[in-house]
Amino acid sequence: MNKKQRKAPNKPTFERPVDRIFYEMDQKFATGNKIVYAVFIALAFFGVMGLIWMIPFPKLGFLVRTNMDTFLNWGSFYIAIIIYLYLRLAPTLSYAMLFTIGVMSFCIVQLEYVERDGGPAVWLVCTVLTLIGIVGATFQAKKEPTAIPPAAIWRLLTVGPIWLWSKIFTVLKIKY
Repeated sequence: MNKKQRKAPNKPTFERPVDRIFYEMDQKFATGNKIVYAVFIALAFFGVMGLIWMIPFPKLGFLVRTNMDTFLNWGSFYIAIIIYLYLRLAPTLSYAMLFTIGVMSFCIVQLEYVERDGGPAVWLVCTVLTLIGIVGATFQAKKEPTAIPPAAIWRLLTVGPIWLWSKIFTVLKIKY
């Protein structure tokens, strides 16, 4: 055996791109508390979804005639895009995210009712939650022993929700 063969580190091989992404995230965010990450990622995801949900959607005649104008908003498109992207990475995890988004959608509608009854504006609540989530996830990532670049934090906020679901699936021994 020559020196090159002995010194070459064993790089894992991955069957799917999602396995490589999760492996890289596990390496970068190895020492951080996954529960703290989960809270901050959920707050950021919920906040962004709520902000997109609150962007006024145009009144389209055919939607108003069929009473479907209350069911379609920019949040619907956001949800469709997110689920499609997650579906391409890991179908089973995308179903878990669809359930999570359903719960979050219910909460956003409840916030709309609270606002209607004189409570705080939904956009304000979602902005605060987004900022708490992003700042909290960033500070938690800065506690890692290795320097975390901004691109890795962006990946944490975008792919992080299904990464956290993958941890739950692993504990429950569900193949994703």
